[in-house]
Amino acid sequence: QVQLVESGGGLVQAGGSLRLSCAASGHIFSSYAMGWFRQAPGKEREFVAAITWSGNNKYYADSVKGRFTISRDNAKNTVALQMNSLKPEDTAVYYCAARRERKTTVMVVPGGYDNWGQGTQVTVSS
Repeated sequence: QVQLVESGGGLVQAGGSLRLSCAASGHIFSSYAMGWFRQAPGKEREFVAAITWSGNNKYYADSVKGRFTISRDNAKNTVALQMNSLKPEDTAVYYCAARRERKTTVMVVPGGYDNWGQGTQVTVSS
């Protein structure tokens, strides 16, 4: 098991930027593919971005492609989500997730991950 703690959420105006960070502990971080998901009120949790264990492959939801960037630092056991050009529809609780695997592909559904952080709120005002 790996423990995950997100940080960096907050309130920002449309067009602004935020950087989310997720710190992992408890196991070998480089054994895990990492993902970011979000959940808005009344909606299902949805995929945002994911990165393979090596950091060589990154995947994005169409809704954030070109605006968000996922990255990881295996030496520091962290994964980050840089969010630019934020829109009101990006408002949600953002969750960091981990899946223990070393592949060149990733899971893009919540059920594919068995380790989750507590979430951090991102609110984008219009």
